[in-house]
Amino acid sequence: MHTGHLKHPAAIALVMVNFASRLGVDAQTCLSGTGLTLEDLTRADTWLHRSQEIQLLENIVARLPDQPALGFQLGMQYNVSTFGIWGFAIRTSPTLASAVQTAMRYLPLSTAYCRFSVVHTPSSFGIVAHADDIPQNLRQFLLQRDLGTAYSLLRELGLNGVPVQSLEFEHLSNGDAQHIEELTGVHPLQSGLHNAIMLDRRNAELQLPTYDPHLLRVFEDQCTQQLRQRQAEGVAGQVRQILLGPFGLVSTLEDVARTLSLSPRSLRRRLSEENVSFSELMDVERRQLAKKLVATQMKMDEIALHLGYGDTASFNRAFRRWFNASPGEYRRSCGLKA
Repeated sequence: MHTGHLKHPAAIALVMVNFASRLGVDAQTCLSGTGLTLEDLTRADTWLHRSQEIQLLENIVARLPDQPALGFQLGMQYNVSTFGIWGFAIRTSPTLASAVQTAMRYLPLSTAYCRFSVVHTPSSFGIVAHADDIPQNLRQFLLQRDLGTAYSLLRELGLNGVPVQSLEFEHLSNGDAQHIEELTGVHPLQSGLHNAIMLDRRNAELQLPTYDPHLLRVFEDQCTQQLRQRQAEGVAGQVRQILLGPFGLVSTLEDVARTLSLSPRSLRRRLSEENVSFSELMDVERRQLAKKLVATQMKMDEIALHLGYGDTASFNRAFRRWFNASPGEYRRSCGLKA
């Protein structure tokens, strides 16, 4: 699946800037030419266009030309929680193999610039990265970053108990290979047939301790909505895109207006022209997600916070208004303990 036309949340860029800062490159240098400030990256409602992200990456690579395995190092800075709903979906998948399939199904919601495929042998399960579509000047860097991210996520999902069988690269310098081995404890193959991470097939098919079928359905639905909404046209679609992003349901109208480079008054007018209000959009998104989350075993206070309510009582009142029942009553009607 091609990912270039979708935007990424600011949390992704903030990881890059913090990583570069630890290597001696200041934030202003990293963000040169992107039109972004460090303050922008600390707001959960900021989204990066591909051109801004590419500029950021080029700035980092240009300032650290001699840093070995720079891309792989960056990839290992990401963890499951960095990716919001996409990360939650893979975390609640049944096995590592199915988590990979889920990740690939919603890949545009990740940081990936590579395309990915899966390879099976009687004894191995592998994730193969394809970097052909990436601009030549960033190809090796982004290939290493995407494989580093995949390695980091696999290790986290397996609670560090699932050993990587092999790391394989079509082309890898001696310096990069040595540093990757220091980072992972795995000696990478430098002239392989493909760029891949290989696992023992038996380990890939073991059930993950974080598997939750109910939450998985909720998060997959949210991933589907995010994919659709990130591509939606119109101001209402753009607002929904922000509300479905990381921490989006705690956003105010002013936050969303600033993200869209509009004044709050202009945003209200534009939404009115589309026959909808900000509060209506917020209410719809909260209502849809609340119904799904209450039908799981997620704690009520966590649901309230996730939906942007300051306390559980406010969430309870809203839920009763939507469904003429308390969250506890609704959960019991689903056959679950309140």
